[in-house]
Amino acid sequence: MTAPDKEKVARRLLTSSADRYYDPEVDIDWDAPWAPGVPFIPDHRITLYGTELWQEMTPEQRLELGKHEAVSMVSYGIYAEAALMHILLRLVTEGDPATPRVRYTLTEIGDECRHSTMFARFIEKSGIRAYRQPRVAARAMKFISLLPVGPASYGLALLIEEILDRGQRESMNDENVQPHMRMLNRIHVLEEARHISFARTELVRSAAELNRFELFVNRMVVAIAANLVAIMLIHPRVYKAVGIRPRDGRRAALKNPHYRQTLAFMAEKLIAFFEESGMLKGRLVRALWRRSQLMPRAAR
Repeated sequence: MTAPDKEKVARRLLTSSADRYYDPEVDIDWDAPWAPGVPFIPDHRITLYGTELWQEMTPEQRLELGKHEAVSMVSYGIYAEAALMHILLRLVTEGDPATPRVRYTLTEIGDECRHSTMFARFIEKSGIRAYRQPRVAARAMKFISLLPVGPASYGLALLIEEILDRGQRESMNDENVQPHMRMLNRIHVLEEARHISFARTELVRSAAELNRFELFVNRMVVAIAANLVAIMLIHPRVYKAVGIRPRDGRRAALKNPHYRQTLAFMAEKLIAFFEESGMLKGRLVRALWRRSQLMPRAAR
């Protein structure tokens, strides 16, 4: 891939940000009640779907598990976007604030703040306590903030953004999903499209400036982080809400071919871009990606 003009892309994204903008406080009717009996995420995307544990659950338990998994994913979204904002803030402090690129970075930080507020509002309405990130993920987040800004930082941004984006695109178009959840997903997908475009542009540009060893290190960092996604997305405590021991629920989920298929589905477009941009080169890098369960079989 050739490196695009970073300032030209930033100008386009600034215009798009001004033209297409949502305010979650206004555009979501938080006072409206939940639709009774309507799931928060499609059944086939729930981690235990198709397992023996799933067959033993009542419809009410399945609905409750889906609700807790939705809260877990938006909790992950808050912490992941906080880590992403650390990277973006460094771009601001290290760059020229008069350039379109840095002005767009500031715009994206504002978007991420609104998204995190929206996720927090959803958690509050659910009546469920936010799921705190696992200790290993919290340590990884601190490490991310120390990374030099480059292919690894933009790759991690895409790992955060594109995984959620693919699942939310499916959910927002599903009329059998809670209206609040559909609108939350629609807002996030619309604005994340710009963020994904920016991160892809910056990844290609910054990768072109590195030597082979530096690129290998950057690829390894992203591949290692990919192995945390399945752990971070769904907190094991969600299973406790339906009477399943957390360790039993997590074990069943990670072995569940339906959930593995869901992870590969959510990462499919990301993997295609990483393949095209050279972020999957190297035997060890590809082995780590296969271990993460995010790589579709066709790409292995």
